Amino acid sequence: MTTVTFNRERHIKYFLRCLKTFLPSFYTSNDSNRMLLAFFTVAGLDLLGVLQSKTTPEERQGYIEWIYHCQVPTGGFRAFTGTDFGADNRTPENEAWDPANVPSTFFALVVLIILGDDLSRVKRTECLQWLPLMQRDNGSFGEVLGPEGNIEGGGDLRFCCFAAGTRYILRGKGETDVDGTRDINVENLAAFVQACQAYDGGMGEAPFCEAHCTAAVDSLYLAAGHTYCAMGALSFLSRMSKNQRPPPVLLPGAKEFESLIRWLVSRQTAELGEAEESDEEDSPEADEIQKPPTADEEFELNAGLAGLPSIAPPTEDSLRYAGFNGRCNKYADTCYSFWNMATLAMMDRLPLIDAARNRQYLLEKTQHIIGGFGKGVGEPPDLLHSYFGMVALAFQGEEGLDGVDPALCISHRAVRHLESLPWWGERA
Repeated sequence: MTTVTFNRERHIKYFLRCLKTFLPSFYTSNDSNRMLLAFFTVAGLDLLGVLQSKTTPEERQGYIEWIYHCQVPTGGFRAFTGTDFGADNRTPENEAWDPANVPSTFFALVVLIILGDDLSRVKRTECLQWLPLMQRDNGSFGEVLGPEGNIEGGGDLRFCCFAAGTRYILRGKGETDVDGTRDINVENLAAFVQACQAYDGGMGEAPFCEAHCTAAVDSLYLAAGHTYCAMGALSFLSRMSKNQRPPPVLLPGAKEFESLIRWLVSRQTAELGEAEESDEEDSPEADEIQKPPTADEEFELNAGLAGLPSIAPPTEDSLRYAGFNGRCNKYADTCYSFWNMATLAMMDRLPLIDAARNRQYLLEKTQHIIGGFGKGVGEPPDLLHSYFGMVALAFQGEEGLDGVDPALCISHRAVRHLESLPWWGERA
């Protein structure tokens, strides 16, 4: 294999540009997802180990103040300040138009942790009282509370993961200062997650859905891997409960656990989606294939087989790169390296992948010359793929990157800060 290099300095410049200048125009439609964009940017600089040196204390405090400005008085955080019509104008009748948002609440908390905040201004009790209101009878979670307290949005594993993560951060392992606060229904949540496992071992967005590591959605922060979210939710629950029997998908040796492992490892692929070098439109063979068959040919099986294109066997060169896809028969994508590897890390099975070929794919095929990572081969960088590309490399011990907690998706340094908070640790 050729020697490839992680261009750390270029990645630092990329994330600093995203933090301190205007984002490219295609982010305009994601203004309402600004909390997630803040997470990718701040967490990216932290993972690179330069957040403290490349930003001033005044700048970091400014970021913290902006996040607290997104806090909703009744608990939780909004996704951006655009829906805030002021505390004086907020009433029980109109508060549904400025709701707390389950994913944004999780991201707001982790960004505060990364920035070194002690969470003392977070409305912990109010947020923990709001969280059970977002849970449906089947154990799943919605996105926001609408008029008359109706649960709206989502209903799949994405929101289950964010809700479980918020509970994990705010209750802490000691669960101090929250005695008597109503908790979510942990058993129903765990049962819903287990019910999402498909016949092939992977997790669908809901029971009886196709297993996959991504979701086709129109909001940036919802582009989450359902299989990752399933194991993330269960990881958060298992970290807090020592007496509850885990579901089968968490038990090594159980068929549910082993089938999920096989499915995840099978997501590594050498199919990268690169453009073909030959121009098929100019070839006579292509013109012939495009002709509609005659009536006689429709019934000629041999003629149909003869018209099928030949598939060349893989070569040594084509197998040098092996990224990950999100579903069967899909091309590799930078973010899938994260979704699959993080899930395997939570299951303590990360060594099963071909790390060397995944590194070749990320650094030679999707790492961009200006810094950051693109979605696929030859594509421009964006914040989501840039951060997840680095996290995937961090799982493999890439020099210049901090280690990452696979469930919280933040650096070990930030996790140590969370665990240092006086109310968070084990109960004495």
